[in-house]
Amino acid sequence: MGGFFGVASQQDCVFDLFFGIDYHSHLGTRRGGMAVYGEDGFNRSIHNIENAPFRTKFDKDVHEMKGFFGIGCISDYEPQPLIVRSHHGTYALTTVSKINNVDELTRKLFDSGHSHFLEMSGGDINATELVASLINQKDNLIEGITYALESIEGSISLLLMNPNGIYAARDKYGRTPISIGRKENAFCAAFENFAYRNLGYTDYKELGAGEVVVMTPKNCITLVNPGQDMKICTFLWVYYGYPSSSYEGVSVEQMRYHCGAKMAQRDNVSPDIVAGVPDSGIAHAIGYANESGIPFSRPFIKYTPTWPRSFMPTIQSQRNLIAKMKLLAVDELIRDKSLLLIDDSIVRGTQLRETTEFLYQSGAKEVHIRPACPPLLYGCKYLNFSRSSSEMDLITRRVIARLENGNVTDEILKEYADPDSEKHEHMVEEIRKELNFTSLRFNRLDDMLDAVGIDKCRLCTYCWDGRE
Repeated sequence: MGGFFGVASQQDCVFDLFFGIDYHSHLGTRRGGMAVYGEDGFNRSIHNIENAPFRTKFDKDVHEMKGFFGIGCISDYEPQPLIVRSHHGTYALTTVSKINNVDELTRKLFDSGHSHFLEMSGGDINATELVASLINQKDNLIEGITYALESIEGSISLLLMNPNGIYAARDKYGRTPISIGRKENAFCAAFENFAYRNLGYTDYKELGAGEVVVMTPKNCITLVNPGQDMKICTFLWVYYGYPSSSYEGVSVEQMRYHCGAKMAQRDNVSPDIVAGVPDSGIAHAIGYANESGIPFSRPFIKYTPTWPRSFMPTIQSQRNLIAKMKLLAVDELIRDKSLLLIDDSIVRGTQLRETTEFLYQSGAKEVHIRPACPPLLYGCKYLNFSRSSSEMDLITRRVIARLENGNVTDEILKEYADPDSEKHEHMVEEIRKELNFTSLRFNRLDDMLDAVGIDKCRLCTYCWDGRE
């Protein structure tokens, strides 16, 4: 998916920028980038981080770059930030986006006189370059940023840096977050608000949906007021977000505890232990264990010294192999035990099936699976949750297509989304048999939303119920 960080400071900002970006490394593994502005103008560095973490690749740059303004990113796809020269002057731009109407926007730009885009190696247009081109259609930066936010179907949040400061703009429906931190003579902007706290910043504000601000070392001024509609991604709490983060004032870790407790209240199995799939399933499992009274344990451990990030590599078959190699069994906690295992979700099902087989091979008697969210029935239209181009990669859709003889309509999907329906129960049983679980029970959407604890109309639930 990706994340970004920006700093406006009276002092050199590169130290804060470097570590602020690094704290977003859980959000992507393809590329990292830093751009600064100072007495010598703009300076930028971009590296491929697929085979080495951000800190390693940028260790040299952090000692050579200087500036009092800086932006940077962890990108799961396109190289960025970009430095753009336009009628607005020169600026640097980084984005977190999923643009579904690229072809339409490209045609409009060509019709208005835009001459060309540079293609990336896969033939795609760099999404950040497309956003810059939209911004450049208007007479001033603020109109341009607003135009980009309104024109893009999907989602777009951005940081733009020029000699006047750093402009931060949150997606028009707030699908991804931006938090502002403050310390003496400096402001910063981050996707993950925990990223600035160890650097001495305190929480200043969270941007509202569609809000645009400009940061300087002295202040943070709202240029475009937030809109009324909010649809922040609920999956941020379930999976994406780092445990120490919070969104809309709701702690990721605490939401996961509550989520696990809700699941325990509805369950009727009596395993020997409750465990979470590292790392995002652990807090859900602790919440479940605390509520149920069944002991929490760690029957397998993720080996992280050389494989610290769960997103790499990008080829799915290699990711599956790496995920399996990361897990080390604790034989004494598995052999002859009945285990209840909580993962954040089931997407393709491949990794969880292999994890279950791994536990059986290690001597487990039973493996009960409890995903912390409802069945994923729709591919996400708003975040780059997956580079998959087909909803048939979802195990739910493959099973439903099989059960319905290929006749899958929106009405039929709504029936499967209802946790009290016979179709839902049939789908869950088919998934259970296919993945060889002792039992399978998904979290309910209503319980999961209650665990978040904010107004349900402000949460995006599209991947579970198809509601936009």
